[in-house]
Amino acid sequence: QVQLVESGGGLVQPGGSLRLSCAASGSIFTIYAMGWYRQGPGKQRELVARINIGRSTVYADSVKGRFTISRDNAKNTVYLQMNSLKPEDTAVYYCHLRANVNYWGQGTQVTVSS
Repeated sequence: QVQLVESGGGLVQPGGSLRLSCAASGSIFTIYAMGWYRQGPGKQRELVARINIGRSTVYADSVKGRFTISRDNAKNTVYLQMNSLKPEDTAVYYCHLRANVNYWGQGTQVTVSS
C-alpha cells in the first residue's frame, strides 16, 4: 500500500511564500511522475506542477516563474516552493504520484489572504 503524506500548507499574506512537501512510502517499483494539483472553491481540480521520471517539469501557466517543483529520489519526496503567492492561489493542494496506478494525498489547505 502506498501512502502520500503532505505537509507545509497554511495561511500566508499575498506576496508571501510557502513550501509544500509530499513523502511517499510503501512498495513503489517505478515512479513515473510526482506532482501537485489544486482545487479552489467552486473550481475543478487542476495541475499545478509535475516532475517526470527524467526530471523534466511541467507548470500551469498561472504559476510559472513563481512556483518551483523539485524531487528527492532517495526520500521519494516531492517539494513545491511557492513564492509571490496571490489570493487566487488559495486552494486545497493535493500530491499526486503516478506509478502503475495513480495515488493521491489527502490534501493540504493553502490560504492566501491579508
